Amino acid sequence: MKLGLALSGGGIRGAVHIGVLKALEENDIKIDIIGGTSSGSLVAALYALGYSPIHIYHLFQRYGKVISNIGTGTIINGVGGYLVNKKINIAGMNDGALLEQLYNELARNKNIHKMSDMKMPIVIPTTDITDGREYVFTNQVPEKGNHEKYITDVPVGTAVRASSSFPAIFCPYPFKNHIFLDGGTVDNIPVNEVRMKGADKVIAVNFEEIKINHNSNVMDIILRTIDIMGNKIIEEDLKKSDLILTIPTDNDIGFLDTNQIEKCYQYGYETTIQRIQDIKKIF
Repeated sequence: MKLGLALSGGGIRGAVHIGVLKALEENDIKIDIIGGTSSGSLVAALYALGYSPIHIYHLFQRYGKVISNIGTGTIINGVGGYLVNKKINIAGMNDGALLEQLYNELARNKNIHKMSDMKMPIVIPTTDITDGREYVFTNQVPEKGNHEKYITDVPVGTAVRASSSFPAIFCPYPFKNHIFLDGGTVDNIPVNEVRMKGADKVIAVNFEEIKINHNSNVMDIILRTIDIMGNKIIEEDLKKSDLILTIPTDNDIGFLDTNQIEKCYQYGYETTIQRIQDIKKIF
């Protein structure tokens, strides 16, 4: 029986997935197929490349601030310009190039250059804002489904960058005839795609909803708005899973607050340990 893991996006909260993987590893639970969207793709790609959970944790700690380095003033000025005259200087935002370069280098360290070279089955969703369609980066096109939406002949860094291009933080990613945006806009928990890759059982990992109050900032409101708009899709995806790991996190963890990586990791690890018997039962 093949076990699949579907990892949701959520900014720096994606570090909880590392803790989940570590807890599963310690309990000899083998993941056969993995999928991740946005920040979930960062963890999924590294795991599928062959990096251990503890190595992934150290990579997040080492490179997190470099990848997410962007001034909030740039975001506010850009959004303000759009509200006034519908013009925005996307060149001032983080273009994601450092992220792409880093992942291509980490892939080369494992003698992997393209998604099609990866041995472990993996899916990474993204969205093309020109046609509003979902596309999925993978190492092998599944037998069923719409084959046109699957992309295999690209570097690993391209897939991760495309899936992680979160609106207002990272620039949309022009690639060939596409303009890719964060995969979470259409498929934030790729349960169905993981199952289509051959998983008999699928564990979905998501986060508790962000609570909005008088202390909430603009990014909290944006994230909550996206959650609300995507709730129907997320609910349907979660219904297709065999077990849902909902990880509680502090409401004050900023979207790109890399100082909270360890805390997020611990949340993922501890929640998974608490649910380990439930996880074993799905077998």
